Amino acid sequence: MGHANRDNVVTTVKGKCRVCFTCVRECPVKAIKIIDGQAEVLSDRCIGCGNCVSVCSQNAKVALNLKDDVENLLNDENKKVVALLAPSFPAEFTEFDDYKTFVGMVRKLGFDKVLEVSFGADLVAREYQKLLGESNVNFINSDCPAIVFYVEHYHPELINNLTPIASPMVAIARVAKHLHGEDIYTVFIGPCIAKKAESDEINEVLTFSELRELFEKNDISPEKIEPSRFDEPESGMGALFPLSRGLLHNVKKSDDIIEGNMIVDAGQNNMREAIKEIENGEIENYNLELLCCKGCIMGPGMSDRNNYYFKWSQISKYVKAKLQDLNVEKWKKNVEKYIEIDLSQTFSKRDRRERLPAESDVEKVLKEMGKVNESDHLNCGACGYETCFDHAVAVLQGYAEEKMCLPFTIEQLHQYIEELNTTNEKLMSTKQELKHSEKLAHMGQLSAGIAHELNNPLGVITMYSNIIMDELDDNDQKKEDAKLIVEQAERCKKIVSGLLNFARKNKLKVQETDIVKLIENSLSSVIIPDNIEVNINSDLENPRMRIDNEQMIQVFTNLEKNAIEAMPGGGKLNICVTGKEDEVEIRVSDTGDGISEENKNKLFTPFFTTKEVGKGTGIGLPLVYGIIKMHNGKITVNSNADANRGPTGTEFIITLPR
Repeated sequence: MGHANRDNVVTTVKGKCRVCFTCVRECPVKAIKIIDGQAEVLSDRCIGCGNCVSVCSQNAKVALNLKDDVENLLNDENKKVVALLAPSFPAEFTEFDDYKTFVGMVRKLGFDKVLEVSFGADLVAREYQKLLGESNVNFINSDCPAIVFYVEHYHPELINNLTPIASPMVAIARVAKHLHGEDIYTVFIGPCIAKKAESDEINEVLTFSELRELFEKNDISPEKIEPSRFDEPESGMGALFPLSRGLLHNVKKSDDIIEGNMIVDAGQNNMREAIKEIENGEIENYNLELLCCKGCIMGPGMSDRNNYYFKWSQISKYVKAKLQDLNVEKWKKNVEKYIEIDLSQTFSKRDRRERLPAESDVEKVLKEMGKVNESDHLNCGACGYETCFDHAVAVLQGYAEEKMCLPFTIEQLHQYIEELNTTNEKLMSTKQELKHSEKLAHMGQLSAGIAHELNNPLGVITMYSNIIMDELDDNDQKKEDAKLIVEQAERCKKIVSGLLNFARKNKLKVQETDIVKLIENSLSSVIIPDNIEVNINSDLENPRMRIDNEQMIQVFTNLEKNAIEAMPGGGKLNICVTGKEDEVEIRVSDTGDGISEENKNKLFTPFFTTKEVGKGTGIGLPLVYGIIKMHNGKITVNSNADANRGPTGTEFIITLPR
């Protein structure tokens, strides 16, 4: 017997996969590759166990569907078609009180004969009993095709440990051909997807789920059929085969811890561990009864209608009733009748293992995923692989991607969020600066026009006011009035001068300057009250930089005056100078009342001031802003006016290129 020539037993429905990596996690041979955001099954690595089909909540993994091929067989009048019904059917079709109803529905589809695979299990059990009693080899059962494929493809050194006995499906197919001729066509119906590729002696394979679809398509229901028994030969204890330990019951062997020499287990993780230990020589003088699924009653070809123990109970109930009704003598004669049928089976080494990449390459991938130290190897399994090392190997083999690592992806996401927040802050700052620049440009044009128009009348007012003052006696009240006119005219003149400075696009006259000394000099032109403490701190190794001294003196003087005026009750004026090779940062901070949130965005707007009338023009900070921008620098402000949130005060941060 050879394997059926069928590729793509399991495939991916593109577009449905949500890349949750559940299929990767549940695949015992990692025959899944992440391609263009889809977890695709690799046919040349797949063992057809169907775990990925069972666990995929999006139905993105589907088994090869042979319903159309079966219908074509049944519709051909020249072909005699025999149904081979797996013994796990009572666990699936629990809605029928009498198995004869179910058999009648199968026959109604057009099958000429309906045979029990469990009779093949009876014959196979007899062969197992003889083999296990005669040999000292640590045998691995061969009735589960997924186990056979796993050994052939990934542990070929254990080929001789596979029991050289045909599966119950193949055994009953050989019985059917012995009974009804070699030209019959056989269709196996059961819970297993791997059966679709197990044997070239079976023409077609249907799962129980596909059988339900055929019933529905052909409108076959219990009310429309005639109940029917299975065709001969009738089975016995072989009906227990779909359960874990079902084989033991047939061969009268024990897995008792003390006396038994059988190890029974099920599930993809357990079967891999058992086979690995056999290969490593850790298990001796024991035979393995393994199932890739949790018993055939949990096969991927079953619907999800019923739970595990309920299914188990249905098999037990069916077998009890069957044995009570069994004609034991007739059954024994049937078993003896087919004693000459060849139930042997051979296996081939089909090594599909890949060479492990160099350890240095694996370490490189691990470092790229942030796995620098042993403690970084979380082995959380979120990627679908058991260890971080296995994941890195899969990346190098082209089956996985680095971003499948959840902790790594979360860390990257945090970095992206931080970068995005920083970018947003820079964008907001740039937008704010652009608004200020637009306002300054408009206000500059307006200011220039206003200043030129006001200069002449202000000069006339000042001149004639001074003439009047000279002509009046010192005791004359009118002289005080004239003096007030002169003072206010001078104030207006200063405002006009500020407007001209603000509007004029001055060229920078840069020269190499000691920035710390310049700041110290700027304080000499500011009146500092006794209740204000001034501190200048610098950690610059090189305080030299190229700036326009005169204009930067205006910047520092303006900021220092504002800080002092913000602390009428006293406080601290701190100036901190730090820097890098290519830029210098100056922080001017006070412990005053702070600036309210609503006024922060207006600070650099011309003519905006929070000072009392006569004490501020609103030109100082816009002028500072313009000078800093001419130096290709930037200025920002932090301020807190709410004592409940912490110490109040304001800090201006100036960054200038050297």
